Amino acid sequence: MISWFPKVINIFKNKELRRKILFVFFVFIVFRLAANIPIPGIYKSQLEQFFNNSQLFGFLNIFSGGTLSNFSIVLLGMGPYITAVIVFQLATMIFPGLERMYKEEGEQGRKKFNQYARVATIPLAALQGYGMLAILQSQNVIAQLSSLSLINFLVTVSAGAVFLMWLGELISERGIGNGVSLLIFAGIVARLPRSLGQTIITWDISKLPSYLVFVAVAILMIGVVVAINEARRNIPVSYTKRVRGAKVYGGTSSYLPMNINPAGVMPIIFALAILMFPQIIGQVLAGTGNSILVMIAAKITWFLSNRWLYGMSYFFLVIGFTYFYTAITFDPKNIASNLQKSGGFIPGIRPGKPTSSYLHYVLRKCLFVGAIFLASVAVMPSLIQGSTGVAGFNFLIGGTALLIVVSVVLDTLRQIKSQMEMRGYESF
Repeated sequence: MISWFPKVINIFKNKELRRKILFVFFVFIVFRLAANIPIPGIYKSQLEQFFNNSQLFGFLNIFSGGTLSNFSIVLLGMGPYITAVIVFQLATMIFPGLERMYKEEGEQGRKKFNQYARVATIPLAALQGYGMLAILQSQNVIAQLSSLSLINFLVTVSAGAVFLMWLGELISERGIGNGVSLLIFAGIVARLPRSLGQTIITWDISKLPSYLVFVAVAILMIGVVVAINEARRNIPVSYTKRVRGAKVYGGTSSYLPMNINPAGVMPIIFALAILMFPQIIGQVLAGTGNSILVMIAAKITWFLSNRWLYGMSYFFLVIGFTYFYTAITFDPKNIASNLQKSGGFIPGIRPGKPTSSYLHYVLRKCLFVGAIFLASVAVMPSLIQGSTGVAGFNFLIGGTALLIVVSVVLDTLRQIKSQMEMRGYESF
C-alpha cells in the first residue's frame, strides 16, 4: 500500500490529469443526486419490496444504482442510449451507407453516427418508460395514472435518459475512461453498502457453508477477471531499415498486443439491454386486451421466467455480442494497411492481405477464449444460486457486476498509467 502512495501523489501533481479525475468524481456526485430525486406524483411504498422480490428487476436495480427502486428521474439509466447504439451498430450490417459512415468517413462519420444514436434515445426511452410503467401497474405496485400524469412521467424519464447520456459523453470527452461504463460502475458501487447491510441483517447461520462458497467464488472470480483482462497475445512486428540522407530509420523489433478479451464488458451490457426489451414488450402486449397479443405476451413471460432458457439466451447473447462488438471496433485490414505504410511486417508473413488474414486468424482464437470467459462469468451466479439455494446474496458478488467493476477499474488505471508515462513519469 505504501509503495502506491508516491504514484497517487504523482497523479494529482499533474494538473491536467488531476482535473480529469476530479471532473469524473463531480459527474458521479451529480449522477447520485439525480438518482435520488423521485418522479413527482409517484408513491413508492411498494416499490422496494417489488424490486427485492423480482430477480430480473432487482438485478437491473443494482445496475442502475437504485434508480429503479427510488423511481427517480433517471430510473432508466443508460439503457435507452445503449439500446440505440446497439440498433445502429446492427444496422451497419444491413445498410452499406451506414457502414461506410461508421468505418470509412473517419471522425466526421462517427460524429454523425453518434448523433443518430442520440436522437433515437428519446423514443426508445419513452417506449421503455411506458413498458416499465405497464409492468409495475400490472403487478399492482403503482396505481393507474391519468393521461396528464402519464405524459408527465414519459417526458420526465425521457429527459432523465438524455441527461445521463449527456453525462456519459461528458466523461468520455473531458474526463478519463469510458463514460457509459463508468456510470454503470458508479451505480453498482453505490448499491454495495446497502446490499452488504441487508445481507448482514438477514444473516442465516445455517447457510454459512453456502455463504463461504459465494465468498470463495467471488475471490476466485476476481483473480480470473484480472488475469483474463490483462492477458494478451503479443504478435512480433519488425520494421525495415530506411535511409534518409545520413540517417538510418527503422530496423527495430516490437510487438502488436492483442487482448484475449478485446471487447471488454460491452457485450454483457448489450446482452442485458436486449434481454430487458422482450420483458417490456411482453408487458405492453399483455395490457392490450387482444387475445392473440396476450397469448404472445404469456409466451414471452414464460420464456423469461424459465431460469435455464433465460440463462442459455444470456450465455449465447454475450458470445454473439463479443464477436459483433469486436468486428465493429477492430479491423485487421486497417491494421495490416497501417503496418505496411509504416514499413512494419510480421516475420514470416507477407505484408498486405496475408497479414490481414493472419491477424484475423489470431483474433478468432483470442475471441473464442474471451467470449466463453465473458459468458461463463455472466451466468455463474445463477448456476451457484441454483445449487446452493441462496437467494439475493448472489447480487452482492454477481458475476456480471463483479466483471464490470473490476474491468472498469483496470481499464481506468491503464489509461491513467499511459497518460502518466506520456508526461514523463517513466517510473509509474
